[in-house]
Amino acid sequence: MSNIQSREIRLKSRPVGMPTAANFERATRDVAQPSDGEVLVRNIWMSVDPYMRGRMMDRESYVPPFQIGEALQGGAIGQVVASKSPKLNVGDYVQSMFGWREYEVAKAETFQKVDPALGPIEAYLGVLGMPGMTAYAGLMRIGELKDGDNVFVSAASGAVGSVVCQLAKAHGCYVVGSAGSDEKCRWLEEVAGIDKAINYKTCGDLDKAVGAAFPKGIDVYFENVGGKHLETAINHMRPFGRLALCGMIEQYNDTAPRPGPSNIIMAVGKSLKLQGFIVSNHFDLLPAFYTEMAALIKAGKMKWQETVENGIENAPKAFMNLFTGANTGKMLVKIGPDKAV
Repeated sequence: MSNIQSREIRLKSRPVGMPTAANFERATRDVAQPSDGEVLVRNIWMSVDPYMRGRMMDRESYVPPFQIGEALQGGAIGQVVASKSPKLNVGDYVQSMFGWREYEVAKAETFQKVDPALGPIEAYLGVLGMPGMTAYAGLMRIGELKDGDNVFVSAASGAVGSVVCQLAKAHGCYVVGSAGSDEKCRWLEEVAGIDKAINYKTCGDLDKAVGAAFPKGIDVYFENVGGKHLETAINHMRPFGRLALCGMIEQYNDTAPRPGPSNIIMAVGKSLKLQGFIVSNHFDLLPAFYTEMAALIKAGKMKWQETVENGIENAPKAFMNLFTGANTGKMLVKIGPDKAV
C-alpha cells in the first residue's frame, strides 16, 4: 500500500488579539504506512477548544506552545485503517490528540480505544471526553460539591458548562447558569433542566440579576468567563464557598493585562476557596466519571448540543467562532465519514 496524502492545518503566525484566518494555513503531507507497533488512523471528528488560544502564544504554560509551520494539535476521534500492533485492530475507534489533520500514524499506545456503545463517537470529544471530564473534576473535586448546594455556572450552555449544570442537578442542587442568548437560556431551562438561566447580555445589571437568583447565596461557582462574572460571583458567595476556576474566555484575547477582581478582599472575610485546575491533573477520576456519565446518559438525564463545521479546511473558522459565541454546546469539525473501513 502506498503512502497516503493527508491535509492538515498549520499555525502560520501567532495571533495578536482575536485570531484571524491569516494565522492559519492548509498544507498536504505524505503519511507513511505503519511500522511495527504503529497504527494508521483516519480522523472522523476533531475538536476545537478555547484553551488552544493560549497554546498559540509563545510563552511557558502547562502545555508547550504550538510551533509556527507545524500542524496544530487537539482532540480527535478516528478509526484504525491499518495496524501493525496487537493493541489495536483495523476498525477500532480511537481517541487522540492528533486533531487538525486527516490522517496520523503513530505508536498504538498514543491512541485510546473508545467504546461506541456508550454514546456517539463524537461524544468522546464532548460529554464523554475532555469537556465532560473537566466539568466532573472541577465540580466534584475542586468545587467539593455537596448534595443540595446552590451552584452558579458561567458559560453554562457551553461544552463544559452544560455538563456542570446537569451533574449538579443530578445531585439535587439548585442551579443557575449564565449564557449569551435567549435561545441558549431556553435550552438550559427546558432541556438541561436547570432552575434559572440568565442572559448576561440583556439582563442589565448582572450583579442584581445574580443576586435575585440566589437570595440565599452561592455555595459553588464554576468559572468559565472571568471579568464581571467573577466579581459578581464573589459578591454573592456564601461563607466557605468554593470557586472552581476552569477558564476565563472573556480575557483570552486581551493584549494587555486587565485589573483583577476589585472585590477580591471579600474572599478573606468569607473564607472562600478560589482554585484553578487543569483536567490532566485529575485523570485518576476517569473511572468514576465514566460510571456516572454512562448512568446519566442511559437514564436520559444528560443532554448535549453540538455545533458542527464540515471539512478540515473549516477548522480555523470553527475555532474563531468560539470567541464570538457562534457555537451552541460543543464545537466540532467533521473531517470524514463515520466509518473509514
